[in-house]
Amino acid sequence: MVDKIEPLRRSENMRRIGSKNTRIELATRRLVRELGFTGYRIHRRDIPGKPDLAWIGRKLTIFVHGCFWHRHDCKEGQRRPNTNRDYWIEKIEKNFKRDQEHVSSLRSEGWRVLIIWECEFSDIEKLRSKLADFLKERRT
Repeated sequence: MVDKIEPLRRSENMRRIGSKNTRIELATRRLVRELGFTGYRIHRRDIPGKPDLAWIGRKLTIFVHGCFWHRHDCKEGQRRPNTNRDYWIEKIEKNFKRDQEHVSSLRSEGWRVLIIWECEFSDIEKLRSKLADFLKERRT
């Protein structure tokens, strides 16, 4: 009986994980607004990768990535699932490759791209500084 409950519970947990308006995405938007940067658009389908935040006229995009789901090089990003391993490893690898393609496409079109990783929220002041530097930087 225990064997059947655990996979069902895990499946339910996985189903609840959203791809939009996540806790870290909302926190990033809050930091951006606190820094005085408004006028961004969210999840624009007409921009490669549907960035979490985009300033169309300035050609700036920010993606907010969960370390596990997008294969960051931190401890959480290098963790591998114990169950249904082949499926999840393949899915995460596809996410990683797709992310690279989107960033490459955006940069080739003249966009500046910033990726914020979930683990960066452990040092809010450092993250705030990173965001400010990116958003204040002028195109050369």
